[in-house]
Amino acid sequence: MRRLSFADLQEGREERGTLALLFITDRCPVGCGHCSVDSRPDSPRITDFALFEEVVEGICALPDARVIGISGGEPFVERRGLSLASRRIHESGKDLILYTSGFWGPPDPGDDHAGQAPAWARAVLRRAAAVYLSTDAYHEESVHEHRFTGAARAVAAEDVWLVVQVVNDPAMVARAEELLTLAFGPGWSSYAEVATAPLLPYGRAGGLASPLLPSERPRYAGESFGKCRTANVPTIRYDGTSTMCCNEMVITGAGPKRLRRRCTDRREVTAALTGFTHDSLYRAVGTVGPGLVTAHPRYQDLAGKEFASVCELCWVMAKRAPEEPRDNLIDAIRVLGEERVG
Repeated sequence: MRRLSFADLQEGREERGTLALLFITDRCPVGCGHCSVDSRPDSPRITDFALFEEVVEGICALPDARVIGISGGEPFVERRGLSLASRRIHESGKDLILYTSGFWGPPDPGDDHAGQAPAWARAVLRRAAAVYLSTDAYHEESVHEHRFTGAARAVAAEDVWLVVQVVNDPAMVARAEELLTLAFGPGWSSYAEVATAPLLPYGRAGGLASPLLPSERPRYAGESFGKCRTANVPTIRYDGTSTMCCNEMVITGAGPKRLRRRCTDRREVTAALTGFTHDSLYRAVGTVGPGLVTAHPRYQDLAGKEFASVCELCWVMAKRAPEEPRDNLIDAIRVLGEERVG
């Protein structure tokens, strides 16, 4: 089994078609104040397991995908679904990445009788090439340090690489390193690494008062936006909704309809995710960026207009794009852009 680092995953996002994501549930018991999708304990979850099995088989059949992530919500609330999906992804020969809060960690790692994660969770961990374990001041309100360190030890016990993901704030990075020291001692870097992510102003975080969220987001000219690696990770939701990227807003229904397709069986899942990978517009957004695509006559007026995010620009482009996924002019712009960068 490979051990995939944060750098490995970032590198994979540069290679279009090699990554895919299974969004396994909207439900999460943690309730972090900075959640970008407003996941809650009573949010929707898997109800149609026949359809879910088709979803899993469809994503496993992707011909070029080498790594499949499982996220949510909190994947470990879906014992039956996560056990099935992790087993089938592992059997398909693809690398598995798990994203979790670690709420399932043992409550007291010092107690020999309570110091292990559940057996079914350990079986899931054993199949992974890496586990992304989130922690910061928001998570610690629900996942206290004993559960976090217990979850971290459970990952390491299965010889799986641990990526501790925190909000990009020096104090939160320092706290993550402190927790890893509690879990493994001063040599924690042999088991884990810390990776940062920005605080996103969506979901519950949209109303969060934080110095990490500016009161007014800066805006930039459309032609200035570079490539969006998120667009290189097509995603399938547990209910058969496929999306062109792994942006959680798109997964949960935001943005134009062209960003999503409805799938009812494994063949449709494979076809939809493959189709997103080869769609001219989305391929350009993920490899050279929508800024260069503003050279296309359909989008020229967007070059000088200002947008708060690459998503905002991409959604405008998607609304204007025809249903036909192939656009020879966009392909030519992309190829020229790739040659210029290369």
